[in-house]
Amino acid sequence: MKISYAWLRDYLQLELPADELAEKIERTAVEVDGVIRPSEGLKKVVVGHVLECVEHPDSDHLHICQVDVGEEEPIQIVCGAPNVAAGEMVIVALPNSWIGGHTKIKRSKMRGVVSNGMLCALDELGFDEKLVPKEVADGIFILPADATPGEPVFSYLGMDDEIIDMSVTPNRGDMLSMNGTAHELAAIYDQTPKMPTVALTEDANDLADDALTVTVEADEHDVPTYKMRLIKNVTIKPSPLWLQIRIWNAGMRPINNVVDATNYILMQYGQPLHAFDYDKLSAGHVNVRLAKAGEKLTTLDDEERDLLPTDLVICSDDQPICLAGTMGGLATEVTNETTTIALESAVFDAVRVRKTAHNHGLHSEASMRYERGIDHSATQTALDAAAAMIAELGDGTVATGTVAGREETIAPVVVDITLSRINHVLGTDLTMDTVADIFRRLDFPTTINEDTLTVTIPARRWDIHIPADLIEEVARLYGYDNLPSTLPTGQPTIGKLNETQQLIRDTRKLMESAGLTQAISYSLTTPAKAQAFELHASEVTKLDFPMSSERSALRLNLISGLLDDLAYNNARKEQDVALYETGRVFFSQPEQVRPHEVEHLAGAITGSMVPAEWGIAAQPIDFYQIKGIVAGYLKSLALADPITYVASADHPEMHPGRTADIYVGDRLVGFVGQVHPNTTKAYKIRETYVFELDLAALIALPKERQQYQPISKFPSITRDVAMLINDDITNAQVVDLITDKGGAHLRSVKLFDVYNGKHVPAGKKSLAYTLTYQDQNATLVDDDVTAAFDKVLKALTTEFDAEIR
Repeated sequence: MKISYAWLRDYLQLELPADELAEKIERTAVEVDGVIRPSEGLKKVVVGHVLECVEHPDSDHLHICQVDVGEEEPIQIVCGAPNVAAGEMVIVALPNSWIGGHTKIKRSKMRGVVSNGMLCALDELGFDEKLVPKEVADGIFILPADATPGEPVFSYLGMDDEIIDMSVTPNRGDMLSMNGTAHELAAIYDQTPKMPTVALTEDANDLADDALTVTVEADEHDVPTYKMRLIKNVTIKPSPLWLQIRIWNAGMRPINNVVDATNYILMQYGQPLHAFDYDKLSAGHVNVRLAKAGEKLTTLDDEERDLLPTDLVICSDDQPICLAGTMGGLATEVTNETTTIALESAVFDAVRVRKTAHNHGLHSEASMRYERGIDHSATQTALDAAAAMIAELGDGTVATGTVAGREETIAPVVVDITLSRINHVLGTDLTMDTVADIFRRLDFPTTINEDTLTVTIPARRWDIHIPADLIEEVARLYGYDNLPSTLPTGQPTIGKLNETQQLIRDTRKLMESAGLTQAISYSLTTPAKAQAFELHASEVTKLDFPMSSERSALRLNLISGLLDDLAYNNARKEQDVALYETGRVFFSQPEQVRPHEVEHLAGAITGSMVPAEWGIAAQPIDFYQIKGIVAGYLKSLALADPITYVASADHPEMHPGRTADIYVGDRLVGFVGQVHPNTTKAYKIRETYVFELDLAALIALPKERQQYQPISKFPSITRDVAMLINDDITNAQVVDLITDKGGAHLRSVKLFDVYNGKHVPAGKKSLAYTLTYQDQNATLVDDDVTAAFDKVLKALTTEFDAEIR
């Protein structure tokens, strides 16, 4: 909300600097983004009077102008604007002046003719092109005839004003108007604001009821108030300059006297209005209802829109002509041929308007105010004020009476609160007189009965309903800086991480020590990506009103987000990327009200984790490298149950021959492997390996106590064994058997050779292992090792029919 300081002075006596006022607003009411000074950085830009304008001899569009700029002699300026003419008052940038965009204007020649400056359009002074009136969008701006040549131009364009840009929070919709802001500042500075009055003259011989019929079919909650007035014999023309200045300083584009009047009242009262061309209505019939399936409406932006059953629409003879509270329809637009205006002022349900604005992407000044709430008591006043202004600016007449389709009864909110409660919450020792004076400054009528204050809340402050709201008002006006500062009492508690938090933090450290970088992905994705890489079956949780089609469902996995991150990096020539993420996924079943949030851990690696250096070749990531990262992490958890990896083809997005499910005991806790080539092609990434673990399940599983064990002081003894064994027997089975039969002193079993080629029978393979024996307390005797080793050989021969070589 952009607030003109000059406009504020119409309400209040304010002489303090704009920066100080903005700082006070920010400390007391709402945030302020900054103070805008339109003339800042501009220099030597003055009013000029075009004395003579002739065609350039060597150009078909340039003009040579003699311009009076208040000096002894006119200056010559070459200008290409189509609307320049003798006798006009124009904006002149003198030689060595500075205009918008920090541009310096110098003397120059244009097609051989000297030009001592420049005639300026508004956008050349720094105006946003969207705010420039259409009639001068392609040319220079023409100043009023009474402008004085040579004077700085800024006061004529409202550029000497200071604009306070407020970031109004949703709970303070009352400050989305000049009236509301004036009431707030009046309370802050203890002044009585000079509020605008409405001088409406009606034509007694012309009754609005005779020409307009208004019915409201929508629910009373959706449309509590709907009123219209009729203004006849209106001449559509540009607004006077003072009104255009107020409009563009508020961040809106001047259109014509009718539209500008509705926008001016919108800014003044915070009440959205809409003007219809009465002659384009069907016999003056207007009705308000919910849209029907299949209906369409072409809005003022010339876009045809498919209406939804949740949309409130204004109709004429049951044909939609306007999206209520959002945007008007093109068919009833006010044009230069319009002579009669049907003016609407209404209250629409905030939720309805918000849904319509979101669904159609039509976020307007009107919808913003309806969404945050408006002053229901100002509906008629704003309607009367706009009708009076349109009649005055358009030389028209206002028909007698207001045609109401529905009108609500507005009952004031009354809140009781005690002085002791206020002081208890704020930690203050305020007197009754101090609190009562704050409510007086806020213009809240108050009665006092012993310790209780009964406060009547005006309709313009619809955000106040309960005692806590009044306590906040007292705190704001008393001053947050004046509230006492106290330290908390009681025994302090030493902060620490709980077991889950500590394990998640340790997980991040372990992943980063393994060479992975933390990534944070969106929790929202597409339904297709949400269902990919599922660890457990689940329904997809979809959003009713997603911000975009790419963010319409809650994720069921972390890998999809990591693959998006890999694709982002690969597209920017980063080929070696290793990422991990800890975060929540959202599982849902049909009977659940809300999804179940589960903590997961995932990683994704592409390229090489060991970059090529002198004497070292790059090592592309493979299954065993990422499995080693996972195995190292799981080992750090000291899980009580055994960990097994089972080859799996159950994940369609994963390579069926290079993927393994991970079990702890009998519980599936994750998977690891290579992403399917078709999936990597879809993401536009190279060969990639991933893993995903159910971190919540791993945290919940039983753990063994991790105890320190000193390194043995005594030497170890090794034995090697090579064997021929059937192809269908896995390394894991062999290692498990050796570990089981190897005795108490067996410390490790390592596979150091695999052969399956020449001289090996079909269906067989050759495996070779090194077994390491060591005693913690004494030097091993060779006979003891040999006895234990013989048990291993016998078990291999008996259980696996191995041939020891």
